[in-house]
Amino acid sequence: MNKLVSNSRTRVLLTCRTWFSHPQRGVLTAAPNTPKSRLASLNPPPPQRTDSRRHRSGGAGMNVFDREMKRRQRKWAASLQGSQQFDYLRDEVGSRVADRVYDIARTFPLALDLGCGKSHIAQHLSKDVVERLVLADTSEDRLNQRSACEIPTQCVLADEEYLPFPENTFDLVLSSMSMHWINDLPGAFKQIQSVLKPDGVFIGAVVGGETLFELRCSLQLAETEREGGFSPHISPYTAVSDLGNLMGQAGFNMLTVDLDEIQVDYPSIFEVMTDLQGMGESNCAWNRKSVLHRDSMLAAAAVYQEMYGHPDGGVPATFHVLYMIGWKPHESQARPAKRGSATVSFSDLTQVGRTVTKETP
Repeated sequence: MNKLVSNSRTRVLLTCRTWFSHPQRGVLTAAPNTPKSRLASLNPPPPQRTDSRRHRSGGAGMNVFDREMKRRQRKWAASLQGSQQFDYLRDEVGSRVADRVYDIARTFPLALDLGCGKSHIAQHLSKDVVERLVLADTSEDRLNQRSACEIPTQCVLADEEYLPFPENTFDLVLSSMSMHWINDLPGAFKQIQSVLKPDGVFIGAVVGGETLFELRCSLQLAETEREGGFSPHISPYTAVSDLGNLMGQAGFNMLTVDLDEIQVDYPSIFEVMTDLQGMGESNCAWNRKSVLHRDSMLAAAAVYQEMYGHPDGGVPATFHVLYMIGWKPHESQARPAKRGSATVSFSDLTQVGRTVTKETP
């Protein structure tokens, strides 16, 4: 992967733009599996699932995504020969999540990587920061293909919507590029807050905002022109303005939310869609359209190139990655001062740095 811009980042709702060229297929090789750890007590049986096609997660009213379809998509993507060639985006975001872990001057005895995939975060961490790590994912195939890391790990088959862990278990919970497929996101945040120990921290990354707006717009325009209307082919994403509110409602404090804009260049729209399938990121919304007609697809390719294409013939795909950090409350944490307890007036700030001159008779 050829990185064209340095990996800088910003905080507090600012945007960092990064560009990548399309990776060469077939170059990446499978990494050896990490050894199993001695955390057998944290390997509970998987939660029971209902046969209802539209079971609602955690009793929530929203039921946008077909979770069983997403499991099948991830399993299919993991079964592809050379599936590692589609991990470039997850590896990059995983490294940025790991950077945020290193920003905290603390060693975490036990951490959970929720929706870990092929351990895209763990490969960037050291045992000096995380002593033991539980890798949780819905796909056994992806867990079997996890990357090597020096941290003692254990794999657990677990759904992000039903965490099978007792309260106050983990010092750190991580998640990268997985939670945007959760139906009950507020409920998931509450479960994460529950399994954290007091003064524990949650660090996550989720795709959101206007991700893949180029692909979304091209498909809508093409279908409208060829078929007289369009159906959603790109799933809805969480807005950056909503994350802080949802985490605050779940009981987190000392919140930090920031956004990275990552742009990847592809030869054409067909490579964009092929790589999304290879990532296991195909749409799984209940109202998705199962068929995309050939004429509409060719028209979308022309629209994509005309509206967003580069002079060399390539096309960009933009991913908005939202990062969030929240702490479980504890009495040792800093708290805001009480209202009215200030001893300095804001009007005094106008006098700071002002040179005082004395007049002579």
